[in-house]
Formats: sequence, C-alpha cells, structure tokens
Amino acid sequence: MISDTLNRRENEVMGAVFMLSAGKERFLAAPSELLAVLPPRAGYSEEKLERVLRSLELDGYFDLISSERKGETVYVVHMHSAGLAYRRESLKRRRAIVFRWGVAAVGAVITFLIGVILKLIFN
Repeated sequence: MISDTLNRRENEVMGAVFMLSAGKERFLAAPSELLAVLPPRAGYSEEKLERVLRSLELDGYFDLISSERKGETVYVVHMHSAGLAYRRESLKRRRAIVFRWGVAAVGAVITFLIGVILKLIFN
C-alpha cells in the first residue's frame, strides 16, 4: 500500500533509491551510494538512512535485505509496485498541489474583482 504522507526524509531517500534503481526491479546499493545521492545539507548518517529505509520497507515500497560484500554493507533492494510507481505518484501529488494553489489564486482574484465592482456600484 502506498502512503500518501511520506515525510521529507522519506521522500528524499525514496527518490535516491528510485534513481539508483534505474527502473530495475532488483538491484544492489551500498549505503555510501545512497548517501552520495542524498542532499548533503540533510545530514544523513548510515543509522538514519537505515531507519528511513526500514520505514519505507514497512510502507511497502520495496523489500530490503542487508548483506556484506568485502566487509562493506550492501542492500539488496527488490522494488514493489509502489516503489516502481514512486516517480509517477510524486508527479501526481505535485500536480494536485499546483492545481490547488491555482484554484486558490483564481479564487482570490475573483474575490478581489467582485469587491472592486461592489465598491464601484455602491459609491
């Protein structure tokens, strides 16, 4: 089940996972690769990254298996349909927000114009 309420950190990490997947259903990713893709200002550590990845796994975006390769932790990621559709869902959410802002702006302009017209009529 896809969660419509991903927080900022979950969105950033899911975007990084999606970018590293390059459209593949299964892939390997080291924490260092994920951290390199994430914005540096966010201050991610491997522990924070692990927590966010586990929460995204619980939300049904992907399955995550930790493994060791040459002494380094590597994640085996198996994307679910929610994870593969992340980019499209993200775009849909952005369009919905832009549409709401547009409706609010049009409503404000119409309200302003009605106020000006009423002021002209009754003065």
